[in-house]
Amino acid sequence: MTVFVGDYIDRGPSSRGVLDRLVSFAFPTPIIPLLGNHETLLLNFLEDASVLQRWRSLGGLETLFSYGVDVREAMTGRGFEAAQYGLLRSFPDEHRRLLLHLPRSVECGDYFFCHAGIRPGVPLTEQDPDDLVWIRDEFLTSDVDHGKLIVHGHTPVPEPDFRRNRINLDTGAFATGRLTCLRLLGETQTIITV
Repeated sequence: MTVFVGDYIDRGPSSRGVLDRLVSFAFPTPIIPLLGNHETLLLNFLEDASVLQRWRSLGGLETLFSYGVDVREAMTGRGFEAAQYGLLRSFPDEHRRLLLHLPRSVECGDYFFCHAGIRPGVPLTEQDPDDLVWIRDEFLTSDVDHGKLIVHGHTPVPEPDFRRNRINLDTGAFATGRLTCLRLLGETQTIITV
């Protein structure tokens, strides 16, 4: 089984292509793609054009462009409704269905996978769905035992960050060109970077 921890879109030229690949589920192992904050922004933008004010600084314009949306006016901070309309017309139903049904977390043995992290002190079964895709400082600065080892991304680090209570795999592929994977086999943890 392969777990993807989110952020499939934005900050690259092929957001649509990545979602096309995820929708196909054509991978050598069964996959569990999790929801990230960038996918959350896209879903929110489909409902509220004003979301583009924030999303455009996080790679939203690149995603819109990958779907054939004219982003010239949105680049200047205007025309958000036109951009939303353009995406609504070109966004495949299967992409929307995929994103709407992505889980925010999955547990496997001693590991808990999510995009951003968890709220320390809250049982894993009671985590706020927004924290799983957005939390940062409260989680990153905590050294409490969460009951399981949390595997996450969301906050880019120069190298995979192994702590006693979490593993951060986000090596900023959009900026570094390095995509990091963690292979778990029994007690063995192996980093694979491409």
